[in-house]
Amino acid sequence: MTERVNHPEGTLSLQNIAMPADTNWSGDVFGGWIVSQMDLAGAIHVERLTKGRCATIAINQMSFLVPVKVGNVISSYTKILKVGNTSVQVQIEVWISHDNSREPVRITEGVFTFVAVDVKGNKRVISEEIRQAFLATQSS
Repeated sequence: MTERVNHPEGTLSLQNIAMPADTNWSGDVFGGWIVSQMDLAGAIHVERLTKGRCATIAINQMSFLVPVKVGNVISSYTKILKVGNTSVQVQIEVWISHDNSREPVRITEGVFTFVAVDVKGNKRVISEEIRQAFLATQSS
């Protein structure tokens, strides 16, 4: 994971509002709901990058920092860390905004790995052109 900063890093890939149905018995939003939002955000970014379907194969370095309440707008930011032959590693940060008067707060982050798949769900190779384009963005 990256060094802690006070603003989101990466591409805004998904926003959603925490609703009452997303909460546990204590009134906090389920961690699983937040993870599902992260998974969707990562998939959106990876599918755009690889120009096709993908599937989550790993989640690591996940940590929850503060609880989420009903009405919080969550924003998922994605940053591609690595592009391999068939897989993509993505850093995903989720931030909440309470209202326009306060700074956003990071609530969680994690590193997700996706594998590119074909229509039958089999691994597919990510084109050399896409891998080279990613590498070019890293050196600039």
